[in-house]
Amino acid sequence: MGKLKEQLERRKLSLFISLPANDASLAQAALEEGADALKVHFNVGHRASGTHFGPLSAYEAVFREIRGQFDGPLGVVPSGSLENGSREDLTRLAPMGFDFYSIYAHLLPSYMLEDHGLDQTFAIDATYEFERVRGAGHFGFTALEASIVPGSEYGTPLSFADVLNYRYLAQHSGLPILLPSQRRLVPEDVRVLHDAGVSAIMLGAIVTGKTEDGLRRAVSRFRDAIDRLS
Repeated sequence: MGKLKEQLERRKLSLFISLPANDASLAQAALEEGADALKVHFNVGHRASGTHFGPLSAYEAVFREIRGQFDGPLGVVPSGSLENGSREDLTRLAPMGFDFYSIYAHLLPSYMLEDHGLDQTFAIDATYEFERVRGAGHFGFTALEASIVPGSEYGTPLSFADVLNYRYLAQHSGLPILLPSQRRLVPEDVRVLHDAGVSAIMLGAIVTGKTEDGLRRAVSRFRDAIDRLS
C-alpha cells in the first residue's frame, strides 16, 4: 500500500500542505506544526500563489532535502499543460522519494496512467460534470482533488453550496476527497468539511501566505482544529 493511501485510511481527516515555494525551510516549518503530508510543484504556474515553478532539474536537490525531513506522503504537481509533461520526468519521481502525483484530469496524458511507483490522484475544476468522476476508480486512482472553485472566487469564504458539492463528490466518486484551500478556509470550517466526507484538507497560499510565520500559524491552527474532532 502506498503512503498516501495508508495515510488516508489511517486518519479520519488529514492535513496536507501545498507549499507556496519549493523551499526546505517552509517544508520543515509545516512539518513541525503538524502537517501529515506535503505537496510541491514543478513545470507549472500556480494561480493561487501567483508563482511559476520551473523544470524538475531546478529543484532536484531541494526535493531530496524535503524528502529527507520526514517519512510521510510527499506529492508533486508535475505539469501545467499536456505539452510540458514528460515521461522521463515521471520516471524520476519515485526514485527521488515522491509518493504520489496530482494533476488536472484534462492535463493528464495516457502514459501517466501506467504504473510508475506512485499513488495517482487527479483534480477536477469548476467546469467538470461531477458525475463523470464515477468511473475514475477503474483506473486505479487513490484520491480525487476537488479543485472546483472558479478562479474568480479564490480567497472568498466557504459556503454551504461548496459543502454540498464536496459531499456529493465524497458520496459518488468512490474516492477519498482532497480539498485544496481555494476558499479562504478557517479552522471553524474543519468540522463541517469532515462531516461532508472530506478526507484531507490541503492548505495552500490563500490560507498560509508565503512566509514561514504565516504558514506556521495556519498549520498550527488547523492541526489543533483537526485534533479536536471527536
